[in-house]
Amino acid sequence: MRIVVTGSLAYDYIMTFPGQFTDHILADRADTLTVSFLVDSMRRMRGGVAGNIAYTLALLGNHPLVVATAGQDFGSYESIMQQHGIDTSGIVLIEDEFTASCFINTDRSNNQIVAFYPGAMTYARDLSLLALGLGPQDLVIISPTDPDAMIRYSSECRQIGVPFVFDPGKQTPRLNGAQIMAGLQGAYVLISNEYEFGMLARATGRSEAELLGATPLAVITRGSRGSTIYTSQTNGQGLDIPPAAAAGVVDPTGAGDSYLAGLVFGLAHGFSLPVAGRIAALAAAYTIEQRGCQEHTFTPATFVARYAATFGATPDLDLLATAEVQV
Repeated sequence: MRIVVTGSLAYDYIMTFPGQFTDHILADRADTLTVSFLVDSMRRMRGGVAGNIAYTLALLGNHPLVVATAGQDFGSYESIMQQHGIDTSGIVLIEDEFTASCFINTDRSNNQIVAFYPGAMTYARDLSLLALGLGPQDLVIISPTDPDAMIRYSSECRQIGVPFVFDPGKQTPRLNGAQIMAGLQGAYVLISNEYEFGMLARATGRSEAELLGATPLAVITRGSRGSTIYTSQTNGQGLDIPPAAAAGVVDPTGAGDSYLAGLVFGLAHGFSLPVAGRIAALAAAYTIEQRGCQEHTFTPATFVARYAATFGATPDLDLLATAEVQV
């Protein structure tokens, strides 16, 4: 089985302002707002949903193919991906654009001012999956990127009979009802956090129960309360997956991407839903213990050991510990 990851690739520019934004904003002159904040620090970190998912899949022992667009500044990011065994042959560089960039300035009260530049991401709609030689034995992850690209990929998956995961994520507010339903048509898995799931229901005019039944497998993540997996066999009740205990919550950003990577990895290996869900939960826990979406690290062996300590030993994972099973 080949796992193909579509979605965004981006740099996250993380800045820290030592004061409070509100101390420097004059409410009665907001119509002529001009303000500059001198920050204490700035870090450029690898991000983007496709990059985050592929990174955790690689840590688990997979070699996913990433299909996405990036800019002229992507060289160092691509080298790190390749060092981790990620197939970057599906990444198209747009030479006169920059890689999508997210500029995040956070004050001491954790208020944030964010600017996002899509850059090369807007060209993702021009990419196609049709020439990749994919078939029913493979799996495509459709994660947030240019909305037209997301709908194109779902259509092409249906055309060539490839199972796919539909993860609207942060693009949920941008997608209209017709686009959401087009993305769901023929999808194998729908995954969403509970807030965005409510937005999906509102945008489509469908009940949450109808959306849960739109795909063979639906997953709702619930932050510190774990997640729930729904199938046609659960009769609307869902299978509750507990969260994995984290050493400390440093930064929740990217946890959902790692969760999806763990879930897909478990499904690709044919693990039971309780085991696949717990793999996903543990992958998310690793992420929130570090600042940044791709700063966590583990080996298959250490992952299995922590899984056993957290959820109990699972014989199905023994081969993963020795990296003898590859998907």
